Amino acid sequence: MSDLHVVGVSGSLRSESRTRAAVETALAGAERAGASTEHLDLRRFDLPPLNPDLDEQGDAEEFRESVARGDAVVLGTPMYHGSCSGVLKNALDHCGFDELEGTTIGLLAVAGGAFPITALDHLRSICRAFNAWVLPYQAAVPRSESAIVDGEFADEDLRERVSTLGERTVAYGSIEPEPPTFESEQNEGG
Repeated sequence: MSDLHVVGVSGSLRSESRTRAAVETALAGAERAGASTEHLDLRRFDLPPLNPDLDEQGDAEEFRESVARGDAVVLGTPMYHGSCSGVLKNALDHCGFDELEGTTIGLLAVAGGAFPITALDHLRSICRAFNAWVLPYQAAVPRSESAIVDGEFADEDLRERVSTLGERTVAYGSIEPEPPTFESEQNEGG
C-alpha cells in the first residue's frame, strides 16, 4: 500500500464533463494502487483571472492549499482550440513553486475530435516551468463523445489507459526530482 495522496484537477466547467469523468477514472486507478485521492473540481472554486497586483483573489488560497496537499497531481484538460483549457491554465497561474515544484504530475487530455497532443504538450511545458516531474506516460481520449457515455468509458482500452495513468502517478509519486529545468529558471513572471 502507498501513503501517497494524489490530487486530480479537472480543467472543465461543463456540467456533463467528459474530462471530469476521465480524471475520476485516473483517480480510481491511483486508489487501486493504494493512494488516497482528492478530486478538485474547478466549478467549486472562485478563481478570477490572475492579477499579480492583488495579494489574494477569490478561493486562490484554498485551491493552492488543496493542490499542495497532493504528493502527486493528475491534471485533466479538454482540448480547446489546440491547447489546454483557459480555466485550468488560470488555476495553475494561481499556483507557484510552493505547490508544484518537485511534484509528480500525470497529464490527461480529452478531445471531441482527434488526439489532443498539443494540449498535452502545452501542459507539459507549463508543468516544467514549475520544475515539476511530469510522467512520460500520458493519456489522451480522442473522440470523447463516443468514448465516454453517461460519465463512463464505453471504450475499455481507453478506460484502461486512463486508469494506468493514475497507477503510474502513484508508482512515480515519490521519485526524486531532477535538477531545476531551464524553463523553471526562466519562470520569473511578467
